[in-house]
Amino acid sequence: MEVAQLPYVDGHATVIAAGVDDVWASLVETLDRTFSRAGAATYARAVGCADRAASGPRPLAEGATIPGFRVVAALPGSDLVLQGRHRFSSYALIFRLTQVGSGRSRLRAETRATFPGLPGGVYRLLVIGTGAHVIAVRRFLSAIRRRSERFK
Repeated sequence: MEVAQLPYVDGHATVIAAGVDDVWASLVETLDRTFSRAGAATYARAVGCADRAASGPRPLAEGATIPGFRVVAALPGSDLVLQGRHRFSSYALIFRLTQVGSGRSRLRAETRATFPGLPGGVYRLLVIGTGAHVIAVRRFLSAIRRRSERFK
């Protein structure tokens, strides 16, 4: 399923006291580090993700994979689109980066997903309904903000 066809789930944003190039570097490095840990690969295997291991170009670029995701678009300093699927969901995580002032950027993370059938509905309830997804995305954005602001 194309990313644009996936239903909108949620969006979160943070303003970062760093330029878009620094934020981009922190974004791709943090994604790669976070999803290259053993726990991410174990989870990806358990739910039957199409992409279960890190592969392809580094820093992350179109065609690269991390457990659970494939990079389908990467425009440095602007947009990073990750897409994935497993037996309970087809999903995308879209990062959009914009300059909002001198040395300040806004990083937005948008989630799109479909959860087909009863198993998908139960999975949605466990991941989205409990608030676990919101907590994870907000922590991830905070980690990128801290890393970006530390190295500016």
